Amino acid sequence: MLLLQQIINGLMMGGIYVLVAVSFTLTIGVLNFLNFSIPGIFMLSAIMAWRALENGWHWGLAIPFGLLVAICASFVVERFTYRFMKNVDHEIPLVSSIGFLILFENLVLVAWGSDQQKFPSLIPDLNIRAGGLIIGIGQMLSLALALLLVIGISLLLKRTQLGRGIRALAENAETATLLGIEVHRIVPVLFVVTGLLTGISGILFAMNYQQVSAAMGDVVGLKGIAAMVIGGMGNIWGAIIGGLLIGLTEVLSIYFFGADKVDFYVYGLFLVLIILRPQGILGSSAATGVKL
Repeated sequence: MLLLQQIINGLMMGGIYVLVAVSFTLTIGVLNFLNFSIPGIFMLSAIMAWRALENGWHWGLAIPFGLLVAICASFVVERFTYRFMKNVDHEIPLVSSIGFLILFENLVLVAWGSDQQKFPSLIPDLNIRAGGLIIGIGQMLSLALALLLVIGISLLLKRTQLGRGIRALAENAETATLLGIEVHRIVPVLFVVTGLLTGISGILFAMNYQQVSAAMGDVVGLKGIAAMVIGGMGNIWGAIIGGLLIGLTEVLSIYFFGADKVDFYVYGLFLVLIILRPQGILGSSAATGVKL
């Protein structure tokens, strides 16, 4: 029974990794750009929501404020990293996005220090008890919201004109431009979407674990990248599988081997899967662009 409880906890944690992995997947699948600023945006959304709550804001205003900061930060990255440097080598925008990650983290360090801060409890401490299992309402809502958001992104890509434009851009930017697709309008929207997803994941993490810090996005960002690669680069449903698998591995390694060995088993799994299937679980060696 205790093992089943840990599996449930792993799925709940995996929902956070899913959103981060999908954010990475959208930028690399469409733009061939690994956006290393995502962990910083993850952190900014939670930190700014925390500051708003500390200043007496109602949570109904504080959370949208945190999300707005995340969207604006992502838009700034698009303007000064991808758009400004899109005609240079791929490595240069990547390094620039790392620069934004460092900038975001150091701005928070200067303003509020490096100590972990307590995030207020916004969801009542309610649990569902079934057959000896305990399922936290907050964690269950986080997982459900993560999956609903990913399903919404998938439907947007499949059934809307914007989605068709994004998929055409993912296949070939020059061809998309020749077909009359306004690439200069689609790319900012894509960054806004990834900023929103990342911001939601940051706030969900803070609400569930009731803590925030300047470095809170680093570990989650690394595991989000690992989840993306495990699932298959550019594959949204692969990102879901990868995120949930990382979450399960994390809690099960703690259950069986202790918390001090968790990273060994998480990244060990990552290494083994990459050796056995370099293209990822749902990836293919010939795949290009974002896949549904």
